[in-house]
Amino acid sequence: MVRAGIADLLSRYFVTLDDEELDDAWARSLFTRDAAVVFPMSEHVGAEGMAEYHAAALSAFAVTQHHGSRAVVEQDGGRATLRANLISTHVHHAHHAQPVGELPPLFTTGTFVDGEARHTEAGWRLSRLSFRLLWAQGSPPPKA
Repeated sequence: MVRAGIADLLSRYFVTLDDEELDDAWARSLFTRDAAVVFPMSEHVGAEGMAEYHAAALSAFAVTQHHGSRAVVEQDGGRATLRANLISTHVHHAHHAQPVGELPPLFTTGTFVDGEARHTEAGWRLSRLSFRLLWAQGSPPPKA
C-alpha cells in the first residue's frame, strides 16, 4: 500500500502539469523542501520557486499532455526510489506553428524518469526527479 502511494506522487505530478494551477500549495503537496528536478536543459533545487520554474517552462507551449507509466518503486524505510517512462506531447503556440510559424505543430518526447522520495511529517514527498531524454520528434520551442 505504501508503494502505491509513493507511485501516485509521480502520477499526480504528471497529470497536474497539464491542467492545474502550479502554485506553492502544489509544490508543497508533491516535493520536499530541498527537492531537485533535473531536466536535460535546466534544473531547479528547492520547493521554493518550484511552481514558478515549472510554469515558466510550460508557458513555452499552448498546451501539454504528459503520459507516464506506473512507477516502479523500491522502498527502504523512509526512503524510496522510483522509475518510470514518460511520453510528453507539447503543442506549440499558433504563432510558432505552421502554417503561420516555422515549427511543426507538435514537439513530442520520450523520457526515462528516475526519482527519489522521502517520508516527511506531511507524508511521502518527492525529493528528486531526473529526466533523461530518449527520443524526440518535432522541434523544441524557440528560445525566449
